[in-house]
Amino acid sequence: MRGRDPETGEFYSPSRTQQRIEALEIRSLAEKLVALPAAQLARLPIPQELMPHIVETQRITSHIAHKRQLQFLAKQMRREEDEVLEAIRDAMDEGGEAARRETALLHQAEQWRDRLPADGDDALAALLEEFPTADRQKLRQLVRNATDERAKNKPPRAFRDLFREVRELLASTDTQDDEAAAE
Repeated sequence: MRGRDPETGEFYSPSRTQQRIEALEIRSLAEKLVALPAAQLARLPIPQELMPHIVETQRITSHIAHKRQLQFLAKQMRREEDEVLEAIRDAMDEGGEAARRETALLHQAEQWRDRLPADGDDALAALLEEFPTADRQKLRQLVRNATDERAKNKPPRAFRDLFREVRELLASTDTQDDEAAAE
């Protein structure tokens, strides 16, 4: 029985309907996990104790046995913390926070990559002002090479190298910001 707090009148725990809804959501997450290939599963933040259950569920082909094993997997997942399940959902969700951050990072790196050869020293000074830990000499060389390539209609090797360098620079400061926020 759920019961009520005699002083406040509030219920002690969620209703059975709410518990069923949460269980069905976790079962649906389990179905999505089982449908994923091994390479995608490896990229998700799945606890080690759940992996054998997921692999076993994928291995079983008999309809009823697969359904039973899926229920068992969902039961094991319900024992996990809510934060773990949310991290898995977010990693699977294309519109998740991690995916949005990565996309924003790539857009910002593309903007810098396009701006650096076009604006020259002004853009480089702005980048170095925003990111003082950047390797000035390497960035200057990459900008110079990208500008030369563009002028001579050569393949964009330095242009790609410049993009990689800027993306790594942005990613390193992004992870430092995340670590500072976590502390």
